[in-house]
Amino acid sequence: MKGDRVEIVVDAGDTTRTYEVVASRAGRRVETAVRRGVVEVSEVTRNGSVVRTARFMANRVLALVEQPVPREDSSEKAGHTGRPLREDPET
Repeated sequence: MKGDRVEIVVDAGDTTRTYEVVASRAGRRVETAVRRGVVEVSEVTRNGSVVRTARFMANRVLALVEQPVPREDSSEKAGHTGRPLREDPET
């Protein structure tokens, strides 16, 4: 979803560096994968095409922070009163 974001903190010798990969358009998402000692963070379209990829050595990565866009819960939608759809019949 647009706005999904992953922050990567990497050890750069005497200091740390922070990188950020953001889903820049609607319908895109950010995926992470760790394979063979490499951390890959990719921005992916709806149909699975990779738009861009950031690769880091896994032993240099200090933190990988995924920050998804807050989703709207179905109970928070406008017009929802919180009552059940059908009330119990009186006996």
